[in-house]
Amino acid sequence: MISAWLSQHGHVLLFTIKQLLLKPVANLCSIWVIGIALSLPAGLYLVIDNLQSLSGQAAGTPQMSLFIKTDTAWESIVEIKQRLEADSKIIDFQFIPKDVALQQLQHSNGLTDIAVNLGKNPLPDAFVVHLQETTPEALQQLHATMQNWPEIEFVQFDSDWIERLNAILDLGRSVVLMLSILLSAAIIAIMFNTIRLQILTKREEIEISKLIGATDSFIQRPFLYFGAIQGLAGGIVAWLIIAIVIDTMNHQLIELATLYDTDLQLQFLSSADSISLLIFSSWLGWLGARISVASHLWQIESK
Repeated sequence: MISAWLSQHGHVLLFTIKQLLLKPVANLCSIWVIGIALSLPAGLYLVIDNLQSLSGQAAGTPQMSLFIKTDTAWESIVEIKQRLEADSKIIDFQFIPKDVALQQLQHSNGLTDIAVNLGKNPLPDAFVVHLQETTPEALQQLHATMQNWPEIEFVQFDSDWIERLNAILDLGRSVVLMLSILLSAAIIAIMFNTIRLQILTKREEIEISKLIGATDSFIQRPFLYFGAIQGLAGGIVAWLIIAIVIDTMNHQLIELATLYDTDLQLQFLSSADSISLLIFSSWLGWLGARISVASHLWQIESK
């Protein structure tokens, strides 16, 4: 039973491939259009992913400064150090005594005279904390938690750049989603029209097949395979387009990376993303063929 089922599908698959090869120019044009349509949202998704990665490298780890109250005992400072050591969200930290902070101020350009003329040291002891978290929600939560510590006078942290970056990336993801929906609908429409033309040219063959007892699933199968294979081929073309563009851009980024003495390189689609792209493109082709076949076979059946 299973061998017969596999044999039928294998025969239909070979027949469909032969049909594709009979009209190479027309089918290659359809595949090329599908590939370009899929490469746009997939490429934009990859750009956003690389932008997030490169921005993280450029900005480094987020940093907070914890300024301690002037009347805080050393034992309380040690307790703060222990809390920081126990927090898994913190990569490392540095304690800066107020005397060291004053010396750094004295060696700062343009502030030497001001620091020398100070009657007493107005600077507090402080901790400089390097954080592992990068999301605005997690950073704001850490900020609020540390600000509530009784020994802390003030917590300084500039999260504006993170919020702006995430807002831009969220906007980009929304654009990718909308573009994916619109272009997916266009691919389904293209496949719908392609299968419609095929059904019209084989109308008499389909009617004869129905008269001799062929089931709808048997008649639909070649068209569904045709749509899925064209969709898969379009996904491969999209993958190749993205690969060529990324490789070209990486060659152009080599000189820029040399100037900044950094590893500036765009990453390609991961294995999971590549497989998802091919599966999605095959499904779009199959779906367009399925809608077209169901619609037009019903019209033939009604007559």
